[in-house]
Formats: sequence, C-alpha cells, structure tokens
Amino acid sequence: MSLNKSMHPRNRYKDKPPDFAYLASKYPEFQAHVQTNLSGKAVLNFKEPEAVRALTCTLLKEDFGLSIEIPLERLIPTVPLRLNYIHWVEDLIDGQKQPRRGIDIGTGASCIYPLLGASMNGWFFLATEVDDICFDYATRNVEQNNLSDLVKVVKVPQKTLLMDALKEETEIVYDFCMCNPPFFANQLEAKGVNSRNARRPPPSSVNTGGVTEIMAEGGELEFVKRIIHDSLQLKKRLRWYSCMLGKKCSLVPLKEELRKQGVPKVTHTEFCQGRTMRWALAWSFYNDVTVPSPPSKKRKLDRARKPLSFSLPHVALKELQAKARALGCTGHSPLDGITTLVEKALTELRVLHKRVPCREQEKSLLLTAVENTWVHGRQKRREQMRQLRELPRAHQGADAAPPVTRKKTEDSTRESSDRQPIVEPADKSVPLAESEQVPGGELSKKGDSDDVEMLPVKDGEDAARETISKEPRSPGSVEHFLFKCLVNVLHEESDVVVEMHWVEGHNKDLMNQLCTFLRNTLLKAVAKS
Repeated sequence: MSLNKSMHPRNRYKDKPPDFAYLASKYPEFQAHVQTNLSGKAVLNFKEPEAVRALTCTLLKEDFGLSIEIPLERLIPTVPLRLNYIHWVEDLIDGQKQPRRGIDIGTGASCIYPLLGASMNGWFFLATEVDDICFDYATRNVEQNNLSDLVKVVKVPQKTLLMDALKEETEIVYDFCMCNPPFFANQLEAKGVNSRNARRPPPSSVNTGGVTEIMAEGGELEFVKRIIHDSLQLKKRLRWYSCMLGKKCSLVPLKEELRKQGVPKVTHTEFCQGRTMRWALAWSFYNDVTVPSPPSKKRKLDRARKPLSFSLPHVALKELQAKARALGCTGHSPLDGITTLVEKALTELRVLHKRVPCREQEKSLLLTAVENTWVHGRQKRREQMRQLRELPRAHQGADAAPPVTRKKTEDSTRESSDRQPIVEPADKSVPLAESEQVPGGELSKKGDSDDVEMLPVKDGEDAARETISKEPRSPGSVEHFLFKCLVNVLHEESDVVVEMHWVEGHNKDLMNQLCTFLRNTLLKAVAKS
C-alpha cells in the first residue's frame, strides 16, 4: 500500500507522483527503461539499478534543474525520500529562505542533500565523504551544477564523523547536520537475513551502495551513537543534529541515550514515500530552538479505525428488498431489507450476531466470529452436494444394515449437538426456517422431540443443515472467539453502505474476508434474479 499521502506536506510528489510516460517522451535515456504494461500504463522495473538511476537523474533534471552522474556500484538515492528529509530540516531550523549552514555527513556520490538544499534554499553545505569514488563523483556533481560557492566537499579519514571535519572551522556555528547512516552491521543484515520480519514482502527496489555506504560496525545504532558522542563535545557548534534511520526499533535506544546524556531538546519524525518508511531523529543543546512535534498517532489511529465497507447501488435495492420480504422482513426501508439479508448470511455461516441500539436511519449488528466458516465456501458446498447425491444410496444400504439401538442414536445426537457452535438468531422479527424438504427426507420442525432448530438453506445450494441450540448464547458472552465487529447498515445518498468496524480479536484479515464474503453474497443474489 502506497504511503505517498503521508509524505511531508510540502513534498512536490505528495499529490503528483512522477508521470513516467511524460518523462519518457522528454528524456530518451529514461525512455529506454520504461515499459508499458497490459493496461497501457508506463511502468519501471525498480529491481534494475540502471532504471533506478535513470529515474533519479531524470527527476533531478526535470524538477530541480540538476544534472548528476552516479556510478552503479554506489548508492542511488530516491528523490522523494531525500526531499522529505530536506523539508523536515526546514521545519527544524524554522525557515527555508534565510542563508543557513549545514553539514552532510557521508554525502555519497550523488551529493544529493547539498545539491537540493543549495538549489532550493540557497543553503551553504559542508559535505564530508570517506570513499574515494564517492568523493570524486560528488565533487564533479557540485562543479557541473555551478554550486561550488555553496557546497564544499571534503575528504575525511575513515570512521570520522563530525570532530575532524570541524577542526579547522572553530568559529563557524552550523544550523544543522544531516546524515543517512549505514543501516546494516554486516553482509547478512544487508541481504535481509535475521533483520527483516518474515511476514514483510521483499523490498520492491534494488539495494545498491558501496560497503562504507550501507554497512558499519554495529549498524546504524552504533553509528548514530558515535554522532551523539561527537555532539556532546561540540554541543552548541550546531543548532540541530539529525540522522535518518532505516529501522524503527533504533529510535527508542537512541532517544534513551540522549535522555541519559541530558540533551534538552529531542524530536523525531517519519518519512513516508511509495512503500518505504524511514525515521529521523534530531536533538539540540539550544533552549530557544523551535521543536517540531513528533508525528501524530492520529494517522495510524484513523487508519486502524477506518471501517471496511462496500456499497449496494440503488438499482439493486428493489430486488434485494423483495428477497428480504420473502424471508419474512416486515420493514419497508432498504436498510431493513439489507439487514435481514446480512443476518441470513451470518446465520448460515454460524456467526453469532444480534441487533444493537444505533442512530436513526441506521441499523447495527454486533458480530462475534467463533470459527472461520466463510473461507473455501464453494469447495464446502460442492462437498455437501456430493454427499446429498449419495443420500439415496445410503438409505438403500440402511435397509440391509442392522438396527441401531435408541440409546446409541440419542448419544450420537447429543454428541453432535455438543460439537456445534452456538448461534444466536438475528432478531425475533426474522425467525429461522421451521422446516425444509431435501432429497432423502424431511427435516425436523421446531418443537419436535429432539428440541433443535435447523438453519435455512442457502439459495437452494447449501442443503447441509447445522443444528443450533434453542437457547443460544449472546455474542458478548463468548470467551473464545476470532474477532468481534460492529456492522452498520446506512444510507449514502441513494445507495446503501455496509460498514464493518473492528472491535477486538486476533486477526483483522478474517474480518476483511468476511466483508468480501457478505458483499459477494448480496451482489450474487441480485445477479441471480
């Protein structure tokens, strides 16, 4: 799922992602890497380093007027992510138009942060680099964009961060430092071994970069701790110290380290773009700096609270209401009819449910799913139909079979009833079917001596009946369940919308599957008529 909507508000790509087709028509070197998929959309293979490099160079040329060169064996930056960092630094230093001075620790071959900061805001940069190849490319990129007056690229010794870079500039106070530290501690981590959650999909883009760019002793955690150690000596030589992180789990120990050292101002943020998340940490020894608030949890809460939903168009409501009336629905509103059909589907699925108080012009059901009965439904129905076709043979064989004692039959019936999950009728105004005819015999009626009710047939297909108790439990009283959710049926202009709000449980994917099942069931009912 794309995270573009959560980009920094000033990021130019937030609401207008790059138009690959337009860029391909304008830049032949980019066109060589663009393909057209079956739907006619221009796409790029982010697994190819050449394609990623072509995109970065093209975006910098088109949107910022920058021409750069990047070797394939060094880190190829993505422009939207770096732009997010630049905009956050603007927030840190409280203004983007005044002349500012910054340090880019490990600028890389692209020298992208200094080039963006200098061309966009006129910032002065001291860009440090330890790698010979990166240093040469960064120097050329600055020169060919005529930014040598604003950007100074310096070669520093291995493992040097801030202290050595500022030895000769004892009087200058810098407004900030930026750093994209090596994320990984070793080759195994760089390949995702033991460092990537097994449930996460593989990265969508290729991982490029030299050894010094992607790996450091102790990974990003120890690397940033070294910057913290330098900052404790430099203190007010920089107004803000900042680093970008590749792992969210690095935030807590680093913030704890800053707390232990008594750093007065600390903040963090998230960088969201495409399917990539990054985090950034910043700290200051100045008491008068403006501290941007950390990212609000509201976005995550809103995403968690946003219900699953589907719409039933007004053209289908008349047919659905007719089906609901056939089931005994006495209400005249489309909401009554849809609610009745939802209750019928839930009853057939053995999902506990009951109506609950709600607002006017709305119907609400509380659901408690005890077992997953909605997956592989077609396969189950086929198996049930096969068993029904074999019922006549079973009856013929029963004539020759030895008689079964009454006690054994009663014990078997009681054991079968004990194994079945208990389902609550949806509403007293919508009774369960009292009797149905199926091949091979007649089902028991309500009030017979075996004291059970039978579930209704699902559109004549699901002929296998499940027994349920005459005194079912309430959905709220069940101790062990998969999930609970609230279903709201409401109007949206001329359509009816069914919403499913998560309440609690263990697996939200199951609620998503159930939502899809209910939608397909209702729409299938319209298609059949």
